[in-house]
Amino acid sequence: MSPDPLLHLAVALDGAGWHPAAWREPDARPEELFRGRYWADLVAEAEDGLLDFVTIEDSFGVQSTDFNEVDDRVDQVRGRLDAVLTAARAAPATTHVGIVPTVVASHTEPFHLSKAIATLDYAAAGRAGLRVQISAKPYEYALIGRRTTEPVRLADINTAEVQARIADHFSEAADYVEVVRRLWDSWEDDAEIRDAATGRFIDREKLHHIDFEGDWFDVRGPSITPRPPQGQPVVTALGHSSIPYQLIARAADVGFVTPHDRAGAAAIVAEIRREQEFAGRASDTVHVFGDLVVFLDESTQAAQERRARLDEAAGEPYTSDAYIFAGTPSELADLLADWRHAGLTGYRLRPAALPHDLTRITRALVPELQARGLFRTEYQASTLRGHLGLPRPANRYAAVAPAAAPAAV
Repeated sequence: MSPDPLLHLAVALDGAGWHPAAWREPDARPEELFRGRYWADLVAEAEDGLLDFVTIEDSFGVQSTDFNEVDDRVDQVRGRLDAVLTAARAAPATTHVGIVPTVVASHTEPFHLSKAIATLDYAAAGRAGLRVQISAKPYEYALIGRRTTEPVRLADINTAEVQARIADHFSEAADYVEVVRRLWDSWEDDAEIRDAATGRFIDREKLHHIDFEGDWFDVRGPSITPRPPQGQPVVTALGHSSIPYQLIARAADVGFVTPHDRAGAAAIVAEIRREQEFAGRASDTVHVFGDLVVFLDESTQAAQERRARLDEAAGEPYTSDAYIFAGTPSELADLLADWRHAGLTGYRLRPAALPHDLTRITRALVPELQARGLFRTEYQASTLRGHLGLPRPANRYAAVAPAAAPAAV
């Protein structure tokens, strides 16, 4: 009987941590949140723990507790660095861990994003990815000024009108990813000749117009950046319901989902697999990672007390779209080992406070999983696709060599 495949692990980095009062912890570094070294240190810590990759949060609007408006709170972290540029800063400080910045498809052009992530893949020597995100917040649309959107009340989220608008946002995101992927392929791998003797730097026949025409974009191409080292950097997306699950199944290599128990995880995985088959990708590897917010300490009581202390500092209990775990690394390992039987292939852990919960992941949870034979003891690959067991894809525009004629009998 073959052993179960190893778990994949990622961490989601956001400011001083996912709890809004994390910046007030004794070991927090709030004065460094806008310095490159802070982010490079966090990514390096993730690499020390042999993690598959980190994601870096981003948005176009300032953080707010109000979905539709910017709040006036001054007791929480506000402001952030650009995720793609932050990833580029962290890339040279590491050699193996993948780096996946968040990009907002609703307000950026796929042409510009394709070359930014391709450039990141070169800077990271094949370890780049992206997390595609949509924006439905009116104040973010007002910042850009190209179009508007109506406010959404959570009480109306399941109405036909709001669901139709959400479907449009995710349809745009799917087209966005398709354009980005085609632009990555618009240069064949051997398009660069660099032959000084003949004066030919590129083979112009190996640069291709993508001629994409869709509901949201018309893009001719080609890119101005050669095909990335991975061919296709890894595309990820977060989903909470059927419409974003369709995006994951149609366009992503990794989907992040937010079950709150094993049964919920199994139902989500089954739905994504059905959507994957409907999209014609049944044979493709699409990882489904469970997202969890984690408070990790030496004892369950200590973790729960720390969470309560942070809640008190924030003035309200912390809530999340994801399951919130407060306990020991061993207890978390039990949960991860259990939920994997629902079909999850990995997890993206959101450290409640940085650096505390990140180091508990890398220095306590990882050894616990390794002792159980559930996680790698060394990196076996040098690229993010390699960590995830994803092959380097063929270029869709490259001419297929004709099959050799059968030998004469």
